[in-house]
Amino acid sequence: MEEKVSFTKRPGVQTLLASVLCAILGIIIGFIILWFMNAEHAAEGMSAILVNFFKYKAASPTALMKYMGSFFVKSVPVILCAEAILFAYKAGLFNIGAAGQYTVGIIASLYTSIALGWNWFFCLIAAVIAGGVWGLIAGFFKAYFNVNEVIAGIMLNWIGLYICNIVLGGPACMNQSKSETYDISEVNPSGILPGFMQEFFGGNQYMSIAIPLTIVVAIVILVVLNKTTFGYELKATGHNKDAAKYAGMNAKKNIMLTLAISGAIAGLAAGLYYLTGIEHFKIASSVPGMGFTGIAVAFLGGLHPIGTIVAGLFVEYITLGGQYLNTNYYNPQVADLMIAIIIYLCGFVLFFKSILSKPGKVKVNANAKPDNAGKKEV
Repeated sequence: MEEKVSFTKRPGVQTLLASVLCAILGIIIGFIILWFMNAEHAAEGMSAILVNFFKYKAASPTALMKYMGSFFVKSVPVILCAEAILFAYKAGLFNIGAAGQYTVGIIASLYTSIALGWNWFFCLIAAVIAGGVWGLIAGFFKAYFNVNEVIAGIMLNWIGLYICNIVLGGPACMNQSKSETYDISEVNPSGILPGFMQEFFGGNQYMSIAIPLTIVVAIVILVVLNKTTFGYELKATGHNKDAAKYAGMNAKKNIMLTLAISGAIAGLAAGLYYLTGIEHFKIASSVPGMGFTGIAVAFLGGLHPIGTIVAGLFVEYITLGGQYLNTNYYNPQVADLMIAIIIYLCGFVLFFKSILSKPGKVKVNANAKPDNAGKKEV
């Protein structure tokens, strides 16, 4: 008998539906919050968040494309931090230290660019290496001393932040009068990433090769994890290092490699963002939120490299939408509250998938013959 699986029972479809449901619920709850804050202007406020920069479409198409370009640039670090977390999670490890790896990526990219005057390519490589080394440290403690990667990652997050404040807070990198790092385009133009489709996006100077590189990284992760022996070994080691060791795999090496690669991706995220010149670093009292938002984005994207790109764009879009709220009626941080709700709901993705996976009626092909049809007993 042939058993037909309905469209909604397919794993990929269920993941997509669960993620979309989380996003929709987050928006609905956000609207309810707006309604309680100011019922008269709730619809207007939600419209401002959802329409976002598209409000410029009729008035100024050039401005629309320019804002859209900045939106893509700001989405890059969120997406890549999520990819870093996804990579480690698929290998059975929870890299909560992505925030610290992102932070040391900021140090490496900005210091080499501003203080040392390096070319963008070498600054980017420095950021990747710095993030990789930071992840490797957590991997080393996990592999040889069985220190939980979550504990090691959290500690390294704060160490990375304080080092970042010290290194980039010095006169070599920071403009003391503005309390922010110097503009790379002024002190070292060669440190800026090459442009990408800048004219198409309204002459946006921040549009760079970071956009296509982000897509390439996602595709590479997808191929490595699902189509290579190396990816299989990493996943096998992460899920059961004793079984992997019994099968002849070097469990300790694979654990360290997993967190090193994950850290390198997070470091790349910092380099691809700050080397555009769109933002300057300022002394911070808390670790960057990218590493933690990336956790939610990874799950909202169904733990799929391509789905994570879509989820990252959505989260950044809602975040930017808060800037268009009428501050006479609402605090712009309402958009952040919506994102927080969506992030919380991401924890229910697997729950929603379990509901969608409940057994349904099995369709049987009446014309199908049993395997022993037409056979005589001997």
